[in-house]
Parts: sequence; structure tokens; C-alpha cells
Amino acid sequence: MTAYRITHRTTYSYDEPVTDSLGIAHLVPRVLPWQQVGFSAVTTTPVGNDVNQDLDYYGNAATYFQVREPHTRLEIEAVSEVEVQAPVVPEALLAVPWEQARPLVSPELNGAWAVADFALESSSVEQVEEAREYASASFWPGRPLGEAATDLMHRIHADFEYDHTATTVTSTVSEVISTRAGVCQDFAHLTLACLRSLGLAARYVSGYLSTLPAPGKERVVGADASHAWVAVWLPDLSGATDGDWLAFDPTNDQWAGDRYITVAWGRDYADVPPVKGVIFTEAKKSVLEVSVDVAPV
Repeated sequence: MTAYRITHRTTYSYDEPVTDSLGIAHLVPRVLPWQQVGFSAVTTTPVGNDVNQDLDYYGNAATYFQVREPHTRLEIEAVSEVEVQAPVVPEALLAVPWEQARPLVSPELNGAWAVADFALESSSVEQVEEAREYASASFWPGRPLGEAATDLMHRIHADFEYDHTATTVTSTVSEVISTRAGVCQDFAHLTLACLRSLGLAARYVSGYLSTLPAPGKERVVGADASHAWVAVWLPDLSGATDGDWLAFDPTNDQWAGDRYITVAWGRDYADVPPVKGVIFTEAKKSVLEVSVDVAPV
């Protein structure tokens, strides 16, 4: 297993005092068969009057906070220590023909009921015709799901350019297909639209990717970022289990391994943003700064 210490700091600055700030944060990594969480803490500055943690609908650790002390600067810091190993996906599940892996078409499959909502449209993932047409080049009749999903990943990586100026947080799947450019969130949403348009169940995964410094260079502390990738459901046709998930990253053209720290998953980004909330203020201007450091231990 590989150990990491993650520090994620989000800072909001305002030109007038904020009298009340309420927020929800998805910053605590999940405990998973391939990921152990040794320590995790979320704090606010000023100190929150109320900071609590609970599990959301998808089992993610959600931190709820309220800061009632007037402030012009709010900092939310999450520090976690995790150990990760590469997930092992059974070959038999990867070999399932993709047409037999659709939970809404085959609701009798073990676990199909639990993943059905991941096969439906969501607010940021419309099942547009362009996505279905693009996906069809990888999903020919009878092709094993693991092979087809991996081919789709290769094609998105080759056909779309990483460009942080090409899209915004509200860009649609159709816009991403049109511009052929975007960032990890866009490529995840595009992949989800492709898979769901064929009836497959796929979820948006939010977390971190441990990056490696250039040869001869030292790590730059705080230069990492949140990351997003995708996982597609693989049913167990034998009925012995509820199936498994293949997690893969179209941005970097690889399956998720021991450099991927999973924080949360949902239908799309809107389910699991790192921080969201509401403020009460007369401020006309605000500035957001985010610093992430993923340090191997």
C-alpha cells in the first residue's frame, strides 16, 4: 500500500463582512476495501459554531459547518492520512458483454436496483445523441465491457485536449463535444454521458491524484489539485455477488491505481463538490483560492 498525507485548503475573501456562513464539504476520503483512512479532520477559520459530519445518500463523508462570527475571510482546511492500493477487478466481470450489464434492461441482476440511478440522466450529464454516437464506436455488439470502456477512455484522451480555459464549471456535455476540449470534470461528465446513453451504470468519482515532480525537480507543495474520474458497474452474471466497479481516468488514460485517493462519488460533480454553501453578507466581491497538497509518506 502507498501512504499519503493530503492537505486541502479553501479560502474565501470578501470586501464586506459575512455575518453567517453555512456550508457542506466533501473533503474526507472514503474508507474502502482498497483504501484505509488513518486520520482526517476538517476545520474552519474563524472556528465554526457548528461543525458536524455525517454520511450522505451515497455513503460519502459530508462535513456540515456554520460560522456565525463576522468575517471577511473564511478558510476551510481538511487534513487526511490514507493508505491506498490498486483495486483488483475480477477478470470474469471485465469479460461480461456490455449489453448484459445494463441495470434498467436487466433489473433481475444482483445489485441492479442499487445502481439504477447511475444509469439515468443527471443535472450535469445529459444523455445527448452526440454522446451515444461517439460511444458506439467502442461498444460494438458482444464486446466485453472492460475492453469497451477502456477503448472509450483511450479515444477520449486522444480526441479531446486538456484546456482549462475552454470550459467553465457549468459547461454541458454538448459543449465539451463541440469544443473537443476541457478539464477532468468535463471529461468525466462526457464519459458518463457516453456510458449512460447505452444503458450502463457509471458514477462520477471525486478525489486526488498523486502527481510526480519532473525529473531532477523537487515537489512543489500546494501545487496539486482535486481530480475527477469515472467508474462503470460490472455485474456478476453468476449471481454470487452484487458485482464490482472499474474505475478509470480519461484525463490521464489509465485505470485508477494506488495514486488515486477516493473522496466521494455521485451522479455528477453537483453531488460532490469539495465545498458549497450559503452566506449572508452585503459583500459585492469575493475571491476564491484553493491549495491542495498530496504528499507521499
